[in-house]
Amino acid sequence: MPRIGAIILAAGLSRRMGEAKQFLPVNGKPLFRHAVDRAIVNGLSPVLLIGGEHVERLRQLTGDEPRVEVLVNPSYATGMASSLRTGIEAAAGRVDAALVFLADQPYVPNEVVQALIRTYEENWKRGIRIVRPVYGEAAGHPVLFDASLFGELARVAGDRGGKEVVEKYKAQTQNVPFSCARWNLDIDTPEEYRQLQQAIRHRPE
Repeated sequence: MPRIGAIILAAGLSRRMGEAKQFLPVNGKPLFRHAVDRAIVNGLSPVLLIGGEHVERLRQLTGDEPRVEVLVNPSYATGMASSLRTGIEAAAGRVDAALVFLADQPYVPNEVVQALIRTYEENWKRGIRIVRPVYGEAAGHPVLFDASLFGELARVAGDRGGKEVVEKYKAQTQNVPFSCARWNLDIDTPEEYRQLQQAIRHRPE
């Protein structure tokens, strides 16, 4: 069985939200904890949580979970790529692949994580090195990267994350389709957060 870790990007500046969105309460816990708990429940190891300005608060809110390693990205203001590099450098040599999660996507279910891992295991021998979910018509997260691509991921810059690596290795990428576009929802603005809270309140039991 391959060793698969998790890299959770939680160092964003939340400019459109106007406050640190990773700590907004969603279903009784901070927004970022949904990705953390998803990684833990599915046995990913290590679980690398990348923070920036609020790294100490991230540590406080994961103090109950010793499997989480909170890492500081001193260059967080330069964009997502620097946080990805921080995680990749910490994962290198410890895993065969890593799933990259966004801290502002609370709806990604176990079903997605398990399908991505299964697809990777079943298709690695035929050259698949990236596995990503497609929700309806839109590609999303988490994205699984084989460790052979870590060197290239560590060289990305700006706010594009691993997109340019995915584009470069399209032939080695396997998309996994899911019909539920809601699973790809991320929370960027106060209005999106209000809509999320309203949907939770009105969700049938």
